[in-house]
Amino acid sequence: MLRIAFASNDGTTVNLHFGGAESLLVFDVAPGQADLIGVGTFVKAEQVGESGRVGLTGTAHDKILVKLDFLEGCHAVYAASVGISSIRRLMAAGIQPIIVDNGHEILDLLNEVSLALVYGGLAWVDRAKVKAAQRQEPTPAAPVATSHRLISSVEDLE
Repeated sequence: MLRIAFASNDGTTVNLHFGGAESLLVFDVAPGQADLIGVGTFVKAEQVGESGRVGLTGTAHDKILVKLDFLEGCHAVYAASVGISSIRRLMAAGIQPIIVDNGHEILDLLNEVSLALVYGGLAWVDRAKVKAAQRQEPTPAAPVATSHRLISSVEDLE
């Protein structure tokens, strides 16, 4: 089983930049199954100053650190965009950043991961499976409210 996050404000598509994401959805994914286990909500980052620097008005708050804390235990995070600094920090935390087209359907991505867990084909999934086998994974949390039956074999596509 892999734990994967998605930067989304509508719950159905990946449509947010990781650093500015106001919400992250976290799923536990196994072959043929995906359970929503958490939704993190964050303070919206706003443009401040003439330089266009992104930050939170009136504070030195690290908007990425709170997301990294929330994503602890995740193997990957899908976003419409991820800055180079965030990529470095995610990778250092053992979380694979994955950039997809804005509006990409979360269910399609969950199905892609489900198939990769069975057949391979996604390098990051193969690496995450090896890591998960080498360490004791935490017991999965109970689903929040959403569970999806996913594709786990080619026959399911017919």
